Amino acid sequence: MSLRLATFNVENLMNRFDFSGYRNELRQDRAVSLYRIEDEDQYRQLEQARMVAHTDDTRQLTALAIAQTHADIVCLQEVDNLDALNAFEYGYLFKMTGNGYRHKYLSSGNDSRGIDVALMLRDETRDGEQIEFVEMTSHAHLTYRDLDLHNPELEETGNERHERIFRRDCLEIDVRVGGRPLTLYLVHFKSMGGWRDGKPGREVTMPVRVAEAKAVRHIIEQRFGRGTPDKRWVICGDLNDYRERIAITGDSLNGYNFAPHREKTSSVDVLMAEGFCENVVERRPEMDRWTLYHTNGRDERHLCQLDYILLSPSLARRNPNTVPDIIRSGQPFRTLFPEGQEVDRFPRTGWDRPKASDHCPVCIKLDMT
Repeated sequence: MSLRLATFNVENLMNRFDFSGYRNELRQDRAVSLYRIEDEDQYRQLEQARMVAHTDDTRQLTALAIAQTHADIVCLQEVDNLDALNAFEYGYLFKMTGNGYRHKYLSSGNDSRGIDVALMLRDETRDGEQIEFVEMTSHAHLTYRDLDLHNPELEETGNERHERIFRRDCLEIDVRVGGRPLTLYLVHFKSMGGWRDGKPGREVTMPVRVAEAKAVRHIIEQRFGRGTPDKRWVICGDLNDYRERIAITGDSLNGYNFAPHREKTSSVDVLMAEGFCENVVERRPEMDRWTLYHTNGRDERHLCQLDYILLSPSLARRNPNTVPDIIRSGQPFRTLFPEGQEVDRFPRTGWDRPKASDHCPVCIKLDMT
């Protein structure tokens, strides 16, 4: 008996318009900024027209990426609400797969933009085994004080003891697959952001993600005990951090160079330490683990893994040779691929947009016997 499990940051699956760009140029779309706008009413009309035109192509590509995972259960990040998810699944995904995800779960978290983690389930696996939802628990309310996680590093970033740990949530969902229990932990950690006060954003925001990782580990250990050798659980989501990256240099005239680099520290290490879980994406070759292309001009380009399926020791032992898939056909054409990794893009994919997402879905087939 097997289960196909996927995680995917769908990048702003929203069902509302954001008009903040009228007063904040940093939030104004580059297409709208080409026009001279007389007043806020005109801005709102242009922004609505742009979003509707842009969304259809984008969500077709998002749906194609999910469909290519052939997943029975999909963990999602950056979902506005259940209305948005239902509309997307029915209007796009169902039309492509013909076998819908009838059951969807989401809990409002702490994100200031209102984007949350969510879950979609089929009625049964591709093998015909029933998938049953059991229970959902949000941990969005936990504070640094609750878990005694506050420290000077967090204080320096402006985070106080009474503030909530998770920037979105750690959504704990119990299901049964063919009668066998499985617990999923859906997460979306603090983003790295850009340079601040002469320091890289990743370095500045690292204490927040370290605290989030410690909190996830605490939640799992409190429920299953330390070591959790025989329990079936999975951490899925966008951890917004990497243990390694592929630095890119060069240009289209002289050719590109791709060089792997191992990071000295990463918040992901908190979850990997002492064999607590396994990052199954690391079963892939070193140069072929990336799920996101980052660029900030020619001097700052790399490929890295931000999207994770972390298996409990029990599930990892049951699936010693299973290697996850990374779906990259929805990446825009600006994404630089190492030699031999090129893929056929989905129809209508653009240079920068439309695209399925800035992230790639990750999917794995798990033996649940």
